[in-house]
Amino acid sequence: QVQLVESGGGLVQSGGSLRLSCAASGSIFIPNAMGWYRQAPGKERELVATIARNGATNYASSVKDRFTISRDDTRSTVYLQMNSLKPEDTAIYYCNAEMLVEDRWDSYLGQGTQVTVSS
Repeated sequence: QVQLVESGGGLVQSGGSLRLSCAASGSIFIPNAMGWYRQAPGKERELVATIARNGATNYASSVKDRFTISRDDTRSTVYLQMNSLKPEDTAIYYCNAEMLVEDRWDSYLGQGTQVTVSS
């Protein structure tokens, strides 16, 4: 059974930093692409950042130069370092991973972790 367990969310003041972590389990294989999405109240879920198996990264323009995504394949874990946080970064952050289970690649989403940035 695939599980993505996020941690690191919380309440922070504007300009502060947080580091999110997401540990993937349920497959003996290293996840392919991993990433983070977020959903603010009343808005659609949006892509924040992704990181490929080879380390190539992609960021939403709204977070570029403030957020950094990284991964540790020895732990099947993806991280999101968030600096210079703004109130508009307030959202539930979801971890995503492409995982091979029973000879099939599928995309999985975690339960989410709340990030709240106060002004």
